[in-house]
Amino acid sequence: MSRNPKKLLNDPNNVPVEQLEGLLYACGGKLIKVDNYSGVYRHDITNDQVIVVTGGGSGHEPMFAGYVGKGLADAAALGEIFASPSPDIIIETTKAAQKGKGVLFVYGNYAGDNMNFDIATELLEEEGIQVKTVRVTDDISAAPLSKMSDRRGVAGDMYVLKIAGAAVAQGYDLEKLHEVTSKANFNTRTMGVALGACSIPQTGKFNFELADDELELGMGIHGEPGVRRQKMTSADEINGEIVARLCEDIELKSGDRVCVTINNLGASTYTELLIANRKVHQELTARGIEIYDTLIGNYCTSQEMAGFSVTIFCLDDELQKLYDMPCDSFAWRK
Repeated sequence: MSRNPKKLLNDPNNVPVEQLEGLLYACGGKLIKVDNYSGVYRHDITNDQVIVVTGGGSGHEPMFAGYVGKGLADAAALGEIFASPSPDIIIETTKAAQKGKGVLFVYGNYAGDNMNFDIATELLEEEGIQVKTVRVTDDISAAPLSKMSDRRGVAGDMYVLKIAGAAVAQGYDLEKLHEVTSKANFNTRTMGVALGACSIPQTGKFNFELADDELELGMGIHGEPGVRRQKMTSADEINGEIVARLCEDIELKSGDRVCVTINNLGASTYTELLIANRKVHQELTARGIEIYDTLIGNYCTSQEMAGFSVTIFCLDDELQKLYDMPCDSFAWRK
């Protein structure tokens, strides 16, 4: 039996372009593609608003372009599979969408993204476009809390973008927008578990090897090392440990309100996601934590990686008000 990835594609080199075209068709004119660049922006950006620009590598669909829409991001700059968008893509996407009121960049904390968005920031500011940045750092497996700025951004991007987009809709200026979006990032924690590998279409090979009887706790969405590799065990054991680690990291206490996301990394079943959600709810309830909302499904994937992640987003009154506001994009309608 073949151990190579099996995907129904056309030319593997055209995957990012073709999947973006499919997304544009699905959005029915609500998204506009940037001429000659792999970027998109909302068709209904108002003239008096700050804009939120996100972006990153393709291959994590519906992240990132799937979160461009009313009440979420205003634009997204897209790279190749698992690769940062170039500074040119970021610059042209931003210029196509911006209205002269300032720009907030929101993206996952990875070296390539940091470098290219920083270059874009410098060049945009030379043209008089004010830019602030929030790097999402929700993956607790990547670094200890004392080095939170070294952590990766994973499925928690969606909550950070939700708060940013809602704050724009409420008329926040760039300074206040940066402040509340940074708070949303600090209040978001994620941990995942991988059961099987992902692949880049052009290579035809899996990115890493994981034995049939093994799992990796805390693996990143590109196959980055996690906390440990171990033999397969029960769902309750792994999910209980994930909740315990998340609660300890964010210092949750009885009476706190949270939103929970059980995110499919690509190839897991709804059966597994729902069983995970069962344990997550049991563990949080036993700690006296109020679960305000639950999301289950594909929010930040990694091609065909088998596994899932659990995200906890801790609310305060301001964040809850913004979370409750409507949004409308391919990936999230509320």
